[in-house]
Amino acid sequence: MTEPAPAIHLSVDDGIATLLLDRPDVRNAIDDAMRAQMIAALERVAADDAIRALVISGRGSAFCAGGDIRGMRARLDAPADQVAVNGWKRQQNTHRAVSLLHAMGKPTIAAVNGAAAGLGCDIALCCDVIIAAEPAHFTMSFLQRGLIPDGGGMYFLPRRVGLARAKDLVFSGRRVGAAEALAIGMVERVAPLEDLLPQAQAWARDLSTGSAPALAFAKATLDRSLESSFEQVMAIGSQSQAICYTTAEHRAAVTAFLDKGARK
Repeated sequence: MTEPAPAIHLSVDDGIATLLLDRPDVRNAIDDAMRAQMIAALERVAADDAIRALVISGRGSAFCAGGDIRGMRARLDAPADQVAVNGWKRQQNTHRAVSLLHAMGKPTIAAVNGAAAGLGCDIALCCDVIIAAEPAHFTMSFLQRGLIPDGGGMYFLPRRVGLARAKDLVFSGRRVGAAEALAIGMVERVAPLEDLLPQAQAWARDLSTGSAPALAFAKATLDRSLESSFEQVMAIGSQSQAICYTTAEHRAAVTAFLDKGARK
């Protein structure tokens, strides 16, 4: 059997991984092969302690145009009694990819270089922070295909822009440019297109200079904070802090601080 063409390009430089969605001829639309390759790349990043942060972007003019329409046609052409189970299997892989990005114990940055539509918008939203190129735009285009957001957008979007605005964007499927996305809190930064990846990679370095274990604990706690009570967050924090006390990073930081004070 012929191996599918590489649809994901992963590189690592000085501890910063850059994952490029690499089907520019179809605006980086995601098919089953690309989804599997993305999962494998994200698992590699998550397992490699030498990688401190991840930047995800798209090759060509788009970030990601969403799910591959040709794959949708093939799904509809399947026997009626297989449509639901095939869709369920595909959903499991989509959720695996999104979960790997969301739960990764290191910073994730979406560098949105162009259109982020449908599932592409979901993928950007599930990253910790988003930097958009000036020409970029976002659209929750699912309802226009008779579908609902299925890649985490209905969870992440209200947490970024509020419930009513999220309903506006999902119900209408309207296009949101980079400037509006910044104004409503959908993204954190906007950059010139030619400087997008360098700025994203520099930001990744800034976000990952501290203790890797402490950062992972902080991220995991913050990600649960909106669904947790004050007491629950404090309890999670107490357990995480107790572990941080035992790490080499904490010991080295305290020793370096005290040694610096002693030399003054």
